[in-house]
Amino acid sequence: MDKYSSRKKALILLEDGTIFYGKSVGIEGDAFGEVCFNTGMTGYQEIFTDPSYFGQLMITTNAHIGNYGVHDNESESKSIQISGLICKNFNKGFSRVASDKSLLDFFNNHNLVAISDVDTRALVSYIRENGSMNGVISSSVDEIERLKKELHKIPSMQGLELASRVSTKKPYFFGNSDSNIKIAAIDLGIKKNILKNLSSRGAYIKVFPMHSTLDEIIKWKPDGYFLSNGPGDPEPLEDIIKITSAIIDKSYPLFGICLGHQIIALSQGVSTYKMLNGHRGINHPVLNLETGKGEITSQNHGFAINKEETKKNENILITHVHLNDDTVAGIKIKGKPCFSVQYHPEASPGPHDSSYLFDQFINLINQHKNKFYE
Repeated sequence: MDKYSSRKKALILLEDGTIFYGKSVGIEGDAFGEVCFNTGMTGYQEIFTDPSYFGQLMITTNAHIGNYGVHDNESESKSIQISGLICKNFNKGFSRVASDKSLLDFFNNHNLVAISDVDTRALVSYIRENGSMNGVISSSVDEIERLKKELHKIPSMQGLELASRVSTKKPYFFGNSDSNIKIAAIDLGIKKNILKNLSSRGAYIKVFPMHSTLDEIIKWKPDGYFLSNGPGDPEPLEDIIKITSAIIDKSYPLFGICLGHQIIALSQGVSTYKMLNGHRGINHPVLNLETGKGEITSQNHGFAINKEETKKNENILITHVHLNDDTVAGIKIKGKPCFSVQYHPEASPGPHDSSYLFDQFINLINQHKNKFYE
């Protein structure tokens, strides 16, 4: 008999009533969230711990998950951020000698509900056709009516503010305090590897909670400002949008990634919209319009900025476009030391084609250093 054949039956119930069945990985219960998928072939630990995935049920399209275990230094935050996992084959063991624990132990430590033995190809095809939607994964396969009632209470991702759920509660520092470049990072769900990329380029970073005031941030006299990635809809973040507008007006160097990119666009009067499925994977092609070069990028976002409004905005220059659907992937604010991208130059996981953007930010800071706070 297959050693996994005795595992408890489980299901995925989508908000439109569609049901897919599988097997419980071992942690039983219910997990609710927006169902989305990531096409990356590796990097599951970094994906599961990325705060941008907070509130989402993750489908991994790679058929095998857990086969190389978990390494403590490869998490992007202090805990697992996804609401639950949906996969095809879940490996309870692991083969990598350097790993600290199995993925199952990692999930058990965080009490994360997961379901395997799912026809993920069929499920992803359904989501691609019908769009990302809320769902629930559960081992309570005989309680579908109860699950439907509970699922109906879960709010849509559109209009949902989630950044405050993952932002740090207290400021903290990262990097070498003797560095001559100080960067204030506004934490909307920041990844550790972003901080590592900045500090490795000689920056000392103070990470501020998202509810910090601009006066509190300016008091530290940073040389540059950074708006991080994060989960949820950007439009409800009205205070951050106002702070961003003020930073740009004062001509402080500013760099935004993903949610930070959307916030910068909103501060300039460009609206955002929820995409049918979003971009989530590590092989998304982007064209740099300034250099003419292509980049293979790591992406994770369900919202995008309005391209027509961006093109008409006299203050904005489109610098990058996504080659699959021609969505805006990067912008600059004309006449201001401000730029942003709708993808992850720090990768983790993913290719490093776009790491030059961190160098670009440091160069921008050096060009404007000591020009303000006088």
